[in-house]
Amino acid sequence: MGLISIAAFRAKAGREQDLIRVIDDRLPLLRSLGLATDRPEIRCRSQDGVIITISEWASREAIDQAHETPEVLALWERFAACCAWLKLESLSECSQDFACFEALN
Repeated sequence: MGLISIAAFRAKAGREQDLIRVIDDRLPLLRSLGLATDRPEIRCRSQDGVIITISEWASREAIDQAHETPEVLALWERFAACCAWLKLESLSECSQDFACFEALN
């Protein structure tokens, strides 16, 4: 079994569409490299506009390999140009017993 990953991204001012494009490119790239599974991604949005993605890495080794793969590192540079990564605990919804977010897909 793979590892479920939950990531939260806050777009920089005026860069939300850029962020969406990078998110759109992420799983196809990871899958083409054998780093992510075919499990469908879930996308949602917090009340204050943070985009959250839920996806599945193929394995712990796949995560480690991503940190050494030029194509993935280039993708992460694209993320850094248009957003900030956030910890889930920074989202107000995560203080609730059952965190709920707006579905995007």
